Amino acid sequence: MKNIASIGPSLFILLLLALVPAARAQIDPEPRRLLQLGYNKNIEGRGPTAGYAFFYYNQPGFPQTNLTLRVAIAPVYLDSELGIARALGPHTDVALGLAGGGFADSFSEVRAGKFLREESFTGHGGGVSASVYHRINPAQEIPLNAVLRGGAYYTTYARDDRTAPGFVLPDDGTAFKVRAGLRFGGIEPLLLPDLAMELSTWYEGQFRNNDGAYGLAGDRAVKTDSHLFWSRALLAYTLPSEQRFFISITAGTSANSDRFSAYRLGAALPLASEFPLSIPGYYFQEITASRYALFSGYYMVPLGAKKEWNVTLFAATAAVDYLAGMSQPGDWHSGVGAGIGYRPHNKIWQVSLGYAYGIDAIRKDDRGAQSIGLLLQYDLETRRRQKPAVAPDANLGPNRWNFLRNFFGF
Repeated sequence: MKNIASIGPSLFILLLLALVPAARAQIDPEPRRLLQLGYNKNIEGRGPTAGYAFFYYNQPGFPQTNLTLRVAIAPVYLDSELGIARALGPHTDVALGLAGGGFADSFSEVRAGKFLREESFTGHGGGVSASVYHRINPAQEIPLNAVLRGGAYYTTYARDDRTAPGFVLPDDGTAFKVRAGLRFGGIEPLLLPDLAMELSTWYEGQFRNNDGAYGLAGDRAVKTDSHLFWSRALLAYTLPSEQRFFISITAGTSANSDRFSAYRLGAALPLASEFPLSIPGYYFQEITASRYALFSGYYMVPLGAKKEWNVTLFAATAAVDYLAGMSQPGDWHSGVGAGIGYRPHNKIWQVSLGYAYGIDAIRKDDRGAQSIGLLLQYDLETRRRQKPAVAPDANLGPNRWNFLRNFFGF
């Protein structure tokens, strides 16, 4: 396998921007074509690369009226799902998923605020899944869905240029996963949803055939099976004044978890996963926990007569029980921040630049860490509805996204 060090630092960073949200817990009924970009840069210390860049495409009726195609494309990763409406009855849908690519299964070891490059390594993989979505309350406006998903995912690991010579990698292998959950309401895959409400509870079991010791003299292990249980409550609302707020409470516990299945908290990347565990100012996935309770939210105030500019205040705080071997002084972590953003009235695109401070993050022998972040969304579906006569890539630069245009026909 080609050594990562020979790729070059700029391209290497681009390749790592392959964090794609997991398959949503129900078939997305809305047509979407979204370009999403998120990046966090730490000011103190050097942590794992924290960012994502992907194109999210969702097309109901593709190519038949009861089919929905969802695809998320990152530079070196693909996550897709074909939904089949009413496959098992009038209120029960089925979906088949395919995902895989490079670098998304890489592991970064962070302990007590220190990114340990010599204990980190690269991972690539791919897998398939099948899901069943059952609408429990079809007569109600807010949906209540029962979800059952099963799948298999194969991962292969490789050393990078700084992995310690004496560090033994985990064996390559397959993880079989099953997830079951109930979701009341939901949230769209948008940077700043105008309105959302969700109450959900979940179980996920992970079963691996590559269990065994790895690391430095076998000081850590891949567990044969791990079991995760978590719940989330959230509310996003826009007031008549166009001020907007978002609050979220997420809590989880686990049984027999390891480094690959434990909860990992840190950074402020709202679309890095289906259930992002963000703490502003921290490294990405800095905290590794077997149990946690996370409270987060933001408040956005529009500025000016047109209300296209905005100022946002955001914060998060979490109580954690650390995974064995990943503990540090103190079991409470908090972060705060502020940002300035712009979204024109047509809502075609929006951008936000923010500053964050991790109050309890350990940096050397002190507490406190700073970071800056950039979030960007470009909604091509909104653009097509508002300007159907304009060439689809008129404002995207010189054929920059031609490969997507040719594939999806926009």
